[in-house]
Amino acid sequence: MTEFFAYEDLTWPEIEALRRDLPLLLPLGGGYPLDRAAQTLGNPPQVGLLPAFPYGWEGSGLALPELLVGAYLRNLLDSLRADGFSRVFALTPQGFDADLGAQRIALPREAQPSPPAILPDEAQRGKVILIPIGHTEQHAYHLPLSTDTLIIEAIASGVAAAVPDQAATLPVMPYGVSTHRQAFAGTLDAGGRAFEDFWVGLIDHLAGRGFDRLYLLSGHGGNCSHLVNAVKSAGDRHRRIFCATAWLYLSGPQGVAALEARRRSAIGGMGHACELETSLILHLRPELAHMERVVDETDFIATPAYYMDWVEGGALVANPPWDDDTATGAYGAGSLATAENGKFWLEAAIAEKVEHVGEIHKQHRRREERRNNGYGLWGKRS
Repeated sequence: MTEFFAYEDLTWPEIEALRRDLPLLLPLGGGYPLDRAAQTLGNPPQVGLLPAFPYGWEGSGLALPELLVGAYLRNLLDSLRADGFSRVFALTPQGFDADLGAQRIALPREAQPSPPAILPDEAQRGKVILIPIGHTEQHAYHLPLSTDTLIIEAIASGVAAAVPDQAATLPVMPYGVSTHRQAFAGTLDAGGRAFEDFWVGLIDHLAGRGFDRLYLLSGHGGNCSHLVNAVKSAGDRHRRIFCATAWLYLSGPQGVAALEARRRSAIGGMGHACELETSLILHLRPELAHMERVVDETDFIATPAYYMDWVEGGALVANPPWDDDTATGAYGAGSLATAENGKFWLEAAIAEKVEHVGEIHKQHRRREERRNNGYGLWGKRS
């Protein structure tokens, strides 16, 4: 009988140790008969099941053009092949093609996921729609590939629970952009252009349904510059929405103050698989934090205008190879992490994003008042 295991729960050295002919499946949604998937693959002893792609296809509740979804998926599958995996497939509903060809296994879905796969419904108009985006990428020897996804999902869910009259959240997207993936096995990459096109397409869809306040939340630094591009494009395409993003979380004045109040590491101790992220995972999913494997790495090649810490500093923007600075995939001092600080920082991150939700509402309201009063070019348009 085939054993299906959760790919995203592994660390990158565990991914590196896998046989390269082991099948890997990336499902679109859930509810598939996995026994039939195993039969299609020849009933292998094991199959790696990647995190589900949450929406984008017809029947998901939030359908986008297949061209956008297909480009995103092909890049993800290709990044696994670049790591040497030879049996990599998308597991899709019947009728979905997206030019995936032989890269696709199509099966009927036995059941719809519960709870409902997609928010928002039309009753959520007028709220800020939170769009959390994580990633499936290496987090050193001690944290799972799902780290960024778990954290930003918890933040978005916390915000929606804290101010349900002001915000609603989409399911978390577990795939983003990694340009440093070559050095560390297991990291996926959606590709910058396909990633941006997908999120512009999502904004088009939501704006077309009357959702006019959108907040793209990223748990992964590699997504952020691309989300800025998507937000700027959205502002050009949809002049009466307010669409925003931010650098990760705990990056504004209150968030930075919360970090400084509890951090035990010096500058360089909070970057990636670091004191902060390790603390958050110790709070959220302690069984996935392998503290006996932690290696602190803070020897980043730093100069006054280019250095690594949580809120990255310096005037220079660059992207040198990660393996110039880290042998294990870590940037920071994970050994200093505590679950108690993880709880404190998660609550602070939620509070920061709740403040942002309030500002987005205020921005939209005040801008609509000006527009309706004929301010600037609005007064010259019929």
